[in-house]
Amino acid sequence: MALDRTSSCKINLLLNVLGPRPDGYHDLETVLHPVGLCDRLEFERSAAGIAFSCNDPKLPIDGRNLVVRAAQRFLAEAGLTEGVRLRLDKRIPVAAGLGGGSGNAAAALLGLNELFEHPLSANQLARLASKLGADVPFFLQPAPALATGRGEHVRSLDWFPALHRAWLLLIHPGFGIPTAWAYQSLKRFPEALHGQPGRAQRLVEHLRSETLADLSGKLYNSLETPAFAKHPILALYQEFLRAAGAAAVLMSGSGSATFALAGNENTARELRDRFLSHFGNTPWTAVLPVEPPR
Repeated sequence: MALDRTSSCKINLLLNVLGPRPDGYHDLETVLHPVGLCDRLEFERSAAGIAFSCNDPKLPIDGRNLVVRAAQRFLAEAGLTEGVRLRLDKRIPVAAGLGGGSGNAAAALLGLNELFEHPLSANQLARLASKLGADVPFFLQPAPALATGRGEHVRSLDWFPALHRAWLLLIHPGFGIPTAWAYQSLKRFPEALHGQPGRAQRLVEHLRSETLADLSGKLYNSLETPAFAKHPILALYQEFLRAAGAAAVLMSGSGSATFALAGNENTARELRDRFLSHFGNTPWTAVLPVEPPR
């Protein structure tokens, strides 16, 4: 038996770090939104073991890859002696703050559960996902969400009226920002390290009751502070996009990807054309609807 499944990414409409935890992580609140830019995973049962391949030669294909770790934990939890062959077709930029690797891990768990005829419950999958990474539980469900704790406590939300029919410009500058570095660097910026709780719920209320034009200045990401200090080009991107007419602009997750929201496809494509004309063709870009197909 074989199957293939897409693996989506996300943007953070808000990422508010509340402070460090004794376990070395950080408490936070974040509003996540799925994005229809996808990798693809292929699954096939085998006699034994885990065989993993990927079209991107820069990615590891051993236990350092979240897909392999997800498969290892799934097979152990399910008590299976069979194996699996997995292939990842990678399209989402790496180390971009878009959650591509976390989405791959969640897609692996869901796909393997289907491949082996559902030996694990939803609660078991959620527990495995939380052990693999803070963003992985979000990708077990298809909708926007508000996440707390270190990101593993996920509350699914209805689609936001303010973003209905909106379009998205995604920009990756060609370099990544390691997540661990971004959080560790917050120690130099006390205000960003100790955010005020409640911002996520307030943004959700804005997204439910206001329009896209009302969102300017209401999106927030604590991790922009260390990212901009090290990579000022990211701040220049945002200044340019706001001046060019983007409804809202933010860095996603720990970066380095930036996204701009626009009211329609034409405006989003015009933003991209103006951006590339100004900054050159080195940055990777994508234009797509904010709400993915569903």
